[in-house]
Amino acid sequence: MCATNAFLRSLGVEIYASGQRRWPDEVKAQAVAETLRAGSTVNGVAARFGIKANHLSAWRRMAKDGELILPAVDDDESEGVFAPLVVCDEAQPPSPDAVGDTRVAAEVRISVGEVTVHLDADTSATRLAEIVRALGASS
Repeated sequence: MCATNAFLRSLGVEIYASGQRRWPDEVKAQAVAETLRAGSTVNGVAARFGIKANHLSAWRRMAKDGELILPAVDDDESEGVFAPLVVCDEAQPPSPDAVGDTRVAAEVRISVGEVTVHLDADTSATRLAEIVRALGASS
């Protein structure tokens, strides 16, 4: 238990005298990211962090729902994935050179593999970047 507490403190987890812990989002995201590595299990990662597997599964749900942003994958084995991405916060009126269709997109679609995320056109550039990063980490 002492080694686990020392490990958790080194990650920035606050451990109170009552035994309660306060987990920073970065540590939660790190634990979730470890469960996504090849060969790892939720039970194994949970044991390493000294938590119950269902607690870690709740964090995985948070990440899936976009409430927890996972760190970028830093494995040497992973290949980079490149896709053109243009993000603008300001709405730009259609150019007068456009012939015919002058509609403005009502939504933004982000597709990675079989996953497609549909968002409102007024979604901020910051939020789009977070979603793209999260989808890139899961592929």
